[in-house]
Amino acid sequence: MKIEQKKEVFDASRLKVGIVVSRFNNEITEKLLESALATLKDHKVNERNIKIVSVSGSVEVPFALQILAKSKKFDCLVALGAVIKGETDHYTYVCKMAQEGVLRVMLDYSIPVGFGILMTDTQAQAEARMESGGSAASAALELALIKI
Repeated sequence: MKIEQKKEVFDASRLKVGIVVSRFNNEITEKLLESALATLKDHKVNERNIKIVSVSGSVEVPFALQILAKSKKFDCLVALGAVIKGETDHYTYVCKMAQEGVLRVMLDYSIPVGFGILMTDTQAQAEARMESGGSAASAALELALIKI
């Protein structure tokens, strides 16, 4: 059995979307946000149905997602951030906390969360993936439509 790939733009105009974006590595995260917003626009999500919350870093993203999920005002959420490996183990812990926190919000609150937190070895790798904010937004919208 072949799995169908959905690549078409679908109408998500009735959905309410919460976005949490990290300010750390903002030259990357601003582009992730732009990409996510462009995708939401392509899918006809009304600007007034989008709430953007800015947090200091990727570790803080899950907490803000949890606050949005608890409000029950959103059909889906999008997590955006950029963690770039440095010379210490800090990278490993930040990645683990961000990934596990996002997963926990998604499962504990039964709300789709598009995962757009980049975890790369280099700045160049992150820059090459700045458009993935759109992929995270699209994934969240698709799951929200399955849930409805």
